Amino acid sequence: MGEEVKNNQATTQDLNQILKARREKLAALQEAGKDPFVITKYDVTNHSTEIKENYDALEGKTVTIAGRMMFKRVMGKASFCNIQDLQGNIQSYVARDSIGEESYADFKKYDVGDILGITGEVFKTKTGEISVHASQVTLLSKSLQVLPEKYHGLTNTDMRYRQRYVDLIMSQEVKDTFVKRSRIISSIRRYLDGQGFLEVETPMLVSNAGGAAARPFETHYNALDEDVKLRISLELYLKRLIVGGMERVYEIGRVFRNEGLDTRHNPEFTLMELYQAYTDYYGMMDLTENMFRHVAQEVCGTTLIPYGDVMIDLGKPFERLTMIDAVKKYTGIDFDEIKTTEEAKKIADEKEVHYEERHTRGDIINLFFEEFVEEHLIQPTFIMDHPVEISPLTKRKPDKPELVERFELFITAREMCNAYSELNDPIDQRERFKAQEAALAAGDEEANTTDEDFMNALEIGMPPTGGIGYGIDRLVMLLTNQPAIRDVLLFPTLKSTGK
Repeated sequence: MGEEVKNNQATTQDLNQILKARREKLAALQEAGKDPFVITKYDVTNHSTEIKENYDALEGKTVTIAGRMMFKRVMGKASFCNIQDLQGNIQSYVARDSIGEESYADFKKYDVGDILGITGEVFKTKTGEISVHASQVTLLSKSLQVLPEKYHGLTNTDMRYRQRYVDLIMSQEVKDTFVKRSRIISSIRRYLDGQGFLEVETPMLVSNAGGAAARPFETHYNALDEDVKLRISLELYLKRLIVGGMERVYEIGRVFRNEGLDTRHNPEFTLMELYQAYTDYYGMMDLTENMFRHVAQEVCGTTLIPYGDVMIDLGKPFERLTMIDAVKKYTGIDFDEIKTTEEAKKIADEKEVHYEERHTRGDIINLFFEEFVEEHLIQPTFIMDHPVEISPLTKRKPDKPELVERFELFITAREMCNAYSELNDPIDQRERFKAQEAALAAGDEEANTTDEDFMNALEIGMPPTGGIGYGIDRLVMLLTNQPAIRDVLLFPTLKSTGK
């Protein structure tokens, strides 16, 4: 143990010396009138991968690149360094005779992590590596900290999330994930815009956080001296726009739910909701299937997507199962034969499915689904026709009023989206809100309360409408083969350090 403490002390002393040396180098540059922090602009002509991919056209041409120096090897009068930019990295050959004695002396003192601009000719070294033969090197920013050791990067997962900027520097794979995330969202927008949807924005601070079953975050609006909540969904405002005649609307934005953190949940996450007048949940199924296929093809170049140790096939038709049929398929229990809450509770007791006293037959069907079915839904599967008790904003099925016209899409045993034929009967809606308020009084902290302005909008009249909500982060997890939501959020929620 004593040896380990000594080694740690030595490491800390070494690091302190390195950091001190870097600050001294900066001070010397500033004294010599070469302060990198006064530079405000640097004109870049090309990026690393672009140079490599277009070598035949660029050979012998002068280019200007900029990025972080990740490696440096000094060899007397000539040196090599590696510059990393957005696209990747490229080698630069830096010779004293090409950049001048003073510049070369400065270059030799630069550190890994410094940000450099390099102008020079594109060429291939004797070993065939495409490089830039520097004619000018400019220090654009001095790094006063030390990057992690190159081959191990940030091995501490918590530190990777806290210092995402370092994670992005050290891992091209991480950077690629977030570039792909951006492209996925752009692809969704292009697809929906092509289908005649309008992108809109609705309030984040609301007096009534409705549209989902979740506990909201609460805050205070000083100017109005009112308590307000952060939105938990986008639904109720978007439906107001359908009432207003906008017909096809969508919003991509952050929503906030005061719940736990795990591999699939972050308290703030990106939700997309869309609403389309004059269609139903079958229309939403078709739109979803087509959109997932389109985005995968456009962003990944294929509809066969690797995830963990399975291949997800977004190219073939998605399976469609009712919730009751899905439970029957995986348990043999047919809830069409179980008519009452008492019978449902009896079968739950037999199968050791935990329920609360307030739960009804519909709640228990959902508990059976979560317990016995979800884990099997690896390939894309639409689960349809949920019990009315768990769907307070959904239109009932005309032939089976105890069920609603709703579906959830499951892929990799995860819910990817949730869709309805929207409830547009204001009288039925008010009754559903009353039932929710009774559940709230009985201890369900995630139940909705009545939104009177929304009720007024419904009474003005809402056309038959299909609506859907997509967890964008989960879609990104699927298309980038990432196991946890934190791996697709640039800055996931973490407990504050020191607490």
